[in-house]
Amino acid sequence: MLQERLSRTRQYRVGRARPIALGVIALCCGLAFRVDPGGLQLWVTGVAQASEARDVTINNYTFSPGTLTVPLGTTVTWTNRDFDVHTVTADDTPPTFKSAGLDTDDSFSFTFNKAGTYPYHCALHPHMTGKIVVQ
Repeated sequence: MLQERLSRTRQYRVGRARPIALGVIALCCGLAFRVDPGGLQLWVTGVAQASEARDVTINNYTFSPGTLTVPLGTTVTWTNRDFDVHTVTADDTPPTFKSAGLDTDDSFSFTFNKAGTYPYHCALHPHMTGKIVVQ
């Protein structure tokens, strides 16, 4: 009788532990993915897939992300979310890319077709810097 009772208790515990374990696994897997308007994507910060568009946000006098790594053929779009005007200007001379002044919610895009590292800055606020690494 005691043996039978212990057996049922173990089955009950195992039966309740299994859904909890599956819930924890599902939660962990959910953290590896994020849902966005484009569908399900791996949550890899700062790395783009080939021919994919990537975004840099200008906010609070910073470029975010500060460094973005992309493959050849990627179009990067900078969007100003600040209340002040900013620019996106490559550090090389002549600049590989250079935007006009971007007012709030204005955007500038550039397609990177050559491998290399492209440091850039805001011409109006030179302390604002960023970098695009094209592989």
